[in-house]
Amino acid sequence: MLYVIYSEDVSDSLEKRAAARPAHIERLKKLYEQGRVLIAGPTPSIDSEDPGAAGMTGSVLIVEFETLEDAKVWADADPYVKAGVYKAVTVKPFKRVF
Repeated sequence: MLYVIYSEDVSDSLEKRAAARPAHIERLKKLYEQGRVLIAGPTPSIDSEDPGAAGMTGSVLIVEFETLEDAKVWADADPYVKAGVYKAVTVKPFKRVF
């Protein structure tokens, strides 16, 4: 089943994001290579492809897992969580219509 993982950044997360990004991306690549990532990316602080120093406000992922619990466990182990980038992470089932 598909699950949406919506994460909200703490204020001024840019440096924390930069430090944890390689591990975060490597982990996502593994899911992507398994064909389990529908979409993944950050939400910029400003209306720009490259927000620069404005940074990001969070992340959105739509990924496939066997159960909601599996998705939550995976989300909780994200390097951004461990680095203190996210102040909140929400995981919900997602039903694809289009």
